[in-house]
Amino acid sequence: MRRIIYYAATSIDGFISGPDGDISGFLQEGEGVRQYLEDLQSFDTVIMGRKTYEFGYQFGLQPGQPAYPHMKHYIFSNTLKFENPNENVQVCRPVLEQANALKEQRGSDIYLCGGGEFAGWLLEHKLIDVLKIKLNPLILGAGIRLFGAAKTTHQLVLTDRQSFDEGLQILTYDILYRA
Repeated sequence: MRRIIYYAATSIDGFISGPDGDISGFLQEGEGVRQYLEDLQSFDTVIMGRKTYEFGYQFGLQPGQPAYPHMKHYIFSNTLKFENPNENVQVCRPVLEQANALKEQRGSDIYLCGGGEFAGWLLEHKLIDVLKIKLNPLILGAGIRLFGAAKTTHQLVLTDRQSFDEGLQILTYDILYRA
């Protein structure tokens, strides 16, 4: 079975963006960012919520086009629609059966691309297998939390740590769910 890996940039205080989606304080270049981009090449599937997909419009993403050209996209939304989507972009209802079906398909692990709200929903349903944090040397104080408003408690096991000169770290954790 494929794993869902939540690979997200965060501040030290656990925000994936500042207020109004501001990510300007996050490192945009350097060895750690290059490692992240290299790591993304190992995924053939990406899942995200509508807000995360639409966030890409600010950076030139065209509606219905893939944010990651080498990946099949599944955007979980009840409202998003495209006139002529790329064959690698599919909008699906945000239901547990869809997430479970993706995990059962053949392929690489699944990249969960942001969205604190969507990630929180997946966490509460014990569907995220690995948390991979691109920890930025930054305190934001407010913004979008890593897991949105999720209130569940889970233990993590650190399985890998990479540190880079610019102060960025990539920390990999397995999530231990209680039965």
